Formats: sequence, C-alpha cells, structure tokens
Amino acid sequence: MRRIVVVGASLAGLRAAQAARAAGFDGEIVLVGDEHHRPYTRPPLSKELLAGQQTPEGCGFPCEDLDVAWRLGVPASALDRERRTVVLADGDEVPYDRAIVATGCRARPWPGEGGDLPGVFTLRGIDDAIALRAAFEARPKVAIVGAGFVGCEVAATARKHDLDVTVIDIAPQPMLPLGPELGARCADLHRAHGVDLRLGAGVAGLRGGERVEAIELADGTTVDADVVVVALGALPNTEWLASSGLELDPGVACDPTLTSTTDPDVLAAGDAASWPHPLAGGERVRVEHWTVAAEHGQLAGRNAVAPAAERVAHTTPPYFWSDQYDVKIQAVGFPTRADALEILESTPDGGRFVAAGGRDGRLVGVVAFNAAKRLAWYRRQLAAGAAFDDVRQAVAADEGALGAPVGAAR
Repeated sequence: MRRIVVVGASLAGLRAAQAARAAGFDGEIVLVGDEHHRPYTRPPLSKELLAGQQTPEGCGFPCEDLDVAWRLGVPASALDRERRTVVLADGDEVPYDRAIVATGCRARPWPGEGGDLPGVFTLRGIDDAIALRAAFEARPKVAIVGAGFVGCEVAATARKHDLDVTVIDIAPQPMLPLGPELGARCADLHRAHGVDLRLGAGVAGLRGGERVEAIELADGTTVDADVVVVALGALPNTEWLASSGLELDPGVACDPTLTSTTDPDVLAAGDAASWPHPLAGGERVRVEHWTVAAEHGQLAGRNAVAPAAERVAHTTPPYFWSDQYDVKIQAVGFPTRADALEILESTPDGGRFVAAGGRDGRLVGVVAFNAAKRLAWYRRQLAAGAAFDDVRQAVAADEGALGAPVGAAR
C-alpha cells in the first residue's frame, strides 16, 4: 500500500491523514476538498466567528507541516472501486490503495420557493458565516427557521448584537432531542433574552421581491424579516458514491471499525459514516458532532494502515455541546434513546443540573447544563455499560454531586 486518498478536507479528513502519518505510513496521502479553504473548525461559525470575536484565519487547524498532497476547491464526483480511483469533478482521477470518505454534510436548503432570494442564508461553511456576519452589520430583523442547535446558537449570537430575532419551528419546543422539560428550559432561556419563539408553527413560504421581506406561517400570520436563516438540519454528502456499489445508510454503512461493509479498502469517518454502536443496541447510527468527527478521523486513519483483521472498533460514547448565552449544554451517549430522562442532581436554583436516562436497565444518555465537571464521571459509566439504577444510587450517595434528585425530566 503506497497511497491513501482522503476525500473531505474536514476535521475528520485532517485527523485521518494525521493519524495515518502517526501510525508510520510513509507513502503518499492525497487530501481532496470541495472548498478552497484548508481544514477549519466549525463550532465557532455560529458563535465566535459570527459574533466577530474570532477571525476566519483563527478557525483554521494547524496543518502546514502535514505531509500530504492537497487537492482543494474540487469535489469528488465518483468512486470507481474496480479501477481503485477517485474521480474528481474537473475530470482528474486519483488512484488509491485505501480510501477514506470524510465528506461530511451540507446544510439542508429551504425546500420551497424563495430559498434563492437575497437575504436567505444557511450556515454550514466558513463562507456562510462570513456572509451572515456581514448581513448582521446592517442590524436587520432576523428570522430563523428551525430551533435545533444551530438555529438556537445563531439566535443567541444575534441577540448578543441586540438584533430583533424570531425563531420558528413546527416542534413544540426547541432542541427536540432534549425532550419536553429540558426543551422548555431552553425555550425559557431564549425568551428571557428577548427571542420571539413561534413554536408549533409551520411555515407556508418565504415572501419578497428583490430580497426576502417576510415569512408566511401556516396559520396565515407573517413574520417580517430582512434576514432569514434556514436551520433545518443537514444532509450527508454521499451522492457522489451512488455508482460506487457501497452500501449507503444514508452515510457509508460501516462495521464497528469504520470499514465499509462492502469493501475493506474503503473506510469512512465523521458525518458521512454510519456505524453500529453498542449504546444503540448495535444499530447503525450517524452522529453529526465535532468530537465524533475527530475521534472517527483518528481511528479511520490508524485502521486504514492496518490489515482488516487488526482494526479497532469505535465504541466511545458520543459527546456534543452547545453554548447559548451563559449556558453550556453538554450531552454524552444517546439521550433520545432513553425511556425517560430524570434530573439526578441539581443546584438549588436549578441553574446547574444533570439529567440522565436508561434503556433496558442500562444508562444510555446524559445531558448537563453548566455541569461540565460532573459529566466526565457519567461518560465513564456509559463506557463501562453501567446499570441505570446503579448510577442513580451512586449519585445519591456522592457528596460531590450538585444536589439530591429532584424528579423526572421526561
């Protein structure tokens, strides 16, 4: 094996190339990216970069000394496994001995008319954040369609600029995966900071002439807006693999070692990978979070230089976080798979707490608000496969916990 081609100049792709080098691979590594930028970190896009507290250059990862051949600004268009070649959109072909798919996701666009009006934005890449930040400078009325993590983070950043912000979602509360009670706490947080939340509200369409002017809701009301941010989730960038014969689920279907189920010489990492996780009962999952992308990249890079029989499985509980105003929301495991979430510990004012849940008697997910120091212990319990009742009892007996259990959260 003399050449590894990593498709996706992303966090996962960068970590894969670095890990292959750290594992002793001295052949050629080609890193293909559809953007002209070298790999950069995405969490600041909806927060520090959008707020003007971070520069685009400051978002870049240090990679000047990485020994790779860069092919930037040209996406991959096909994977020819018979000829062991990655076909690029400009017609070039890059042969490989092993390939790592790390093409990530793109923002889901507005599905109806009006999505191409000036003033309508999505937020996925660094250029999106730069354009949206420039739009904020005119102090517009901002409407955000989608109250997920990105939508809520953009709302918090816009309110820091004292902009008029409305958030619209068909769901009954923001950040649906957190469940009703924790979602209600998030709603209270945004309302306390002046956000107009329109929950349980469908969108009929976008209205405008030369640029967007308003959002028409399904109930006939309108929300005036000079800027509309469409935050409806993301789609995995796997269409270019449609003719490859790889199993897509919709990410590249992998075994626990992130090796594709179809071809031992093709691996995947990050948002573009679907793999079975023990906390999900062995079902394949796809996780769109920074830490998973970093861990996947490191593992895929090491596994790519190893024989198939010696590759290591990815079993680490997934972790993600979201910063909104003065609250850090963190989660480990799969909270949405829990039968119920219970607040196991909380400060008297409720400002800091940890909620956890189990399934089939086993701890499967934990959510913390401003309780980062407590979260590490729960992550170890998840990794060890702890019983949920044992976790409850351990927390109740722990003098270092935030406080006594205060009741059910979902």
